[in-house]
Amino acid sequence: MPKKEIPFDEAMLQLENIVRQLEQGDVPLENAIELYQKGMELSKLCSEKLQSAEKQLVSYIGDNTEKEGNINE
Repeated sequence: MPKKEIPFDEAMLQLENIVRQLEQGDVPLENAIELYQKGMELSKLCSEKLQSAEKQLVSYIGDNTEKEGNINE
């Protein structure tokens, strides 16, 4: 079954919660490992979403720059 796509904001909130739990230091080792793994997955997801958004913005800015260049000629 495919994983449900998590919105960026929710992924960040979950990641912040995991970091808080791990920083407290009172999590049993097995749970800490699971939290760490989940945190790494969320970190990767957030990074991919940010990279995708950056590419979209660069593409959008590039497209608009080209259009404006053609208008000014």
